[in-house]
This record gives sequence, C-alpha cells and structure tokens, in this order.
Amino acid sequence: MDGAAVSWADLLQRWALVEVDLHSEYGIDLGQPDLLITRTWRWLRVRILGLLSADTRTTRSLSLTTEDRHHRR
Repeated sequence: MDGAAVSWADLLQRWALVEVDLHSEYGIDLGQPDLLITRTWRWLRVRILGLLSADTRTTRSLSLTTEDRHHRR
C-alpha cells in the first residue's frame, strides 16, 4: 500500500488494530461507556492520525515506512 494515500476506509478495515493501538499508545479504552459521547470527532481524529506517525500495529498493517510516518507528523 502506498503510505501517502491512507483512507478512512483503510483504517476502518483495520479497526481492531486501531482500537488496540489507541489503548496502547494513549490509554484510550473505546469500550469505556460514554467515552465517545463526551468527546468530539476532532479529538478522536487527531489521535487516530497520530497512530500513523508512530510505530504501531496499524502503521505496520498499512506498510507505512519510517519516511511515510515522518511526513504525517
């Protein structure tokens, strides 16, 4: 996959990895009742995009290189 063109569809297909990475990187448990009700879409988006800047399960499954991750910072 071309790391420069990650879509939301790509992320949704890997949602289990995104969830695990949100927990391991930020301590965010999406299973926590009402968590997403009390947060904005921007809050979640920023953190999900942050996963693409780190060495996470999500970036590895998308085959993002270190250079791709660097450009997402």
